[in-house]
Amino acid sequence: MKSRSIKNLILCYNLSMKDKELQKITDFLYETGILAKTPRSGFFFLGSGEQSVAEHVNRVCYIAYCLAKMNGEVDTGKVVQMALFHDISESRISDLNYVHQKYTERLEDKAHQDLADSLPFGEDVKELIDEYEERESIESKIVKDADNLEFIISLKEQYDIGNERAHAWLPPALQRLKTEEAQELGKVIMEVDSDRWWFGEKDDSWWVNRDK
Repeated sequence: MKSRSIKNLILCYNLSMKDKELQKITDFLYETGILAKTPRSGFFFLGSGEQSVAEHVNRVCYIAYCLAKMNGEVDTGKVVQMALFHDISESRISDLNYVHQKYTERLEDKAHQDLADSLPFGEDVKELIDEYEERESIESKIVKDADNLEFIISLKEQYDIGNERAHAWLPPALQRLKTEEAQELGKVIMEVDSDRWWFGEKDDSWWVNRDK
């Protein structure tokens, strides 16, 4: 009987530990939801357009994947994971644009460490973030270029609908690109209309009568 009681206590303890880990993971999943409600503040200064941090991260992941494939020699899985977490601290410190950053101390390191401490697999996440912030590996450089390319695409979309200020913001953003793949892609992004993917050839009769 005594042996069985000890086993039951151990079982309850193990379940309790598992429950705590699951609660931490659940907290994290709720936290990531705030990224969809956190605006990218640069658009307020731009005067048109809007974007949440979650929307930004979503497209950065796709861009990073494309850049990794264009490179052909990097760890694509690591690139996408790094892109997924590259702005995770903004759930806690919000998005601060270039003007805000002149006057505000961003405690990103603390946010990253607190996040890592709160997750059972937090050290894996912290390693990805640290590698990204150090900007020494080719994967981290690709992700940073994807981050900048997403901003460039967003600016181009606003320029295409008439925001001249967006055009003035584009040159410095393009100059931030480091990898050959990103620089090549940036040039084409500037040349291609942002609605070409769905409009296609604008004299196509489909847009008149849908081939009826």
